[in-house]
Amino acid sequence: MVGIILAIHTIVQLVLTLYLYVLIANAIFSWLYAFNVVNSSSPIVNTIGRVLHQITDPVLRPIRRFIPDLGGLDISPIVAALIIIFLKMIISDPITPALISLVA
Repeated sequence: MVGIILAIHTIVQLVLTLYLYVLIANAIFSWLYAFNVVNSSSPIVNTIGRVLHQITDPVLRPIRRFIPDLGGLDISPIVAALIIIFLKMIISDPITPALISLVA
């Protein structure tokens, strides 16, 4: 039973880490797109942008409702990244030592 809980804990940590990377990739891609570094008429670029937007928008949309408008600056990815890091810290600190002590 402890092994299953440890596996679930590891998977949750991995999913949160991967989503954090996707948020960073989306932020970088949006900057590259905004400054015309990438070719906006390329179907591959548009597909990558659409996929990143579809993955991150459900998390960023509620955050954008609460953050005031700062001109052209969107800090919702930063807030989402901080929330993910906070969740990872909450999950790791009390659970990991307890699970390791149960396994050992």
